[in-house]
Amino acid sequence: MRLHRNLVFAVIDALHMIFNEGEYADKVIEKVLRYDKRWGARDRGFIAETTYDIVRWKRLYSEIAEVHEPYSKPHLFRLFGVWCVLRGIRIPDWKQLEGTPERRIKGRFDELSKIRKFRESIPDWMDELGEKSLGSELWTKEIAAQNQQAEVILRTNTLKIPKPQLKAFLTKEDIATEFIDGYPEALKLVERKNVFVTEAFKDGLFEVQDASSQLVAPFLEVEPGQRVIDACAGAGGKTLHLASQMQNKGQLIALDIYESKLKKLKKRARRNGVHNVETRAIDSTKVIKKLHNSADRVLLDAPCSGLGVIKRNPDSKWKLEPEFVDRIMGVQQDILQNYSKMVKKGGQMVYATCSILPQENSDQVKNFLDSENGKDFEFVRERNVFASETGFDGFYMALLKKKS
Repeated sequence: MRLHRNLVFAVIDALHMIFNEGEYADKVIEKVLRYDKRWGARDRGFIAETTYDIVRWKRLYSEIAEVHEPYSKPHLFRLFGVWCVLRGIRIPDWKQLEGTPERRIKGRFDELSKIRKFRESIPDWMDELGEKSLGSELWTKEIAAQNQQAEVILRTNTLKIPKPQLKAFLTKEDIATEFIDGYPEALKLVERKNVFVTEAFKDGLFEVQDASSQLVAPFLEVEPGQRVIDACAGAGGKTLHLASQMQNKGQLIALDIYESKLKKLKKRARRNGVHNVETRAIDSTKVIKKLHNSADRVLLDAPCSGLGVIKRNPDSKWKLEPEFVDRIMGVQQDILQNYSKMVKKGGQMVYATCSILPQENSDQVKNFLDSENGKDFEFVRERNVFASETGFDGFYMALLKKKS
């Protein structure tokens, strides 16, 4: 591979914004890719994938390069030099990369790879928490799986098109996809491409949604004509999936504390041809109270640590703090206690997270069922989804039924 100076400098700029200025990686990539309109798909791919790679392996590379935050520009080039050596890319004759110690880099890599927290490039606290929560064997497998690049998975919008027809449609647009066993609406991209510029996307024929995330809506067992509430809807990925499962029939209420996210949901719903969704911002406790004992189905896709989706958000390893994990568990239990009141007798509720920690998942469900509000519910089933077993995101979901 021949390195081009303007592309490498764009990567260095991106790393500075992510590491030193605390910006989110996905937003930084969007910004940097606008630097030069002449860049083609391969150039853009190099910038995005190289940046994400160095973000993913930040701790390991920093230990090898012997640099620490805040990173100066020479330090960032040293990280880039480590990336080149470990990928077998010839170091160009640039002054910024002069004296890159190739043999020493390989030696340090071999040495540090024997220690999990360096090999998997994670903070000490996260490694300790993962091992304590999941046990050494599962945590070792799981964090290794979370360091693999995430696949691009599409969810067919069955309101508009059957999956085989979507596959054929995308093939005509030079997007090769394949089916995934056990995921009835999913298509996996054979090669990473920008699917958002396709006519199929503009026509609302699919959404980008990880395969594990596609398991949540079916777990709720919705039916056309029901009143369904997505209580932590966000920008609506699972809301739209619920709408397609309801065949656009019945009432689907999308709630969130952020009005801005619900605005995005409305826009996506229009593109998807979804017309049974109503959005309501949770701006006071009255919003929930008005819905008490009214819903056939309630989805609680609760805020969480996101430890199941690190492969998708590698910078979260450096932004997440142990105090946040403790705090979010309080929020999760509050959501279970308060939002469960919207389920009517005989109705069902799913509690879901994109975390792999039992204390955010099965422990929360048990604590809820042992509480006064939880006595009205019975446990039906749960599912732990691990990246090390599926290759997709880590997820948890529990189905509870309100006693008649």
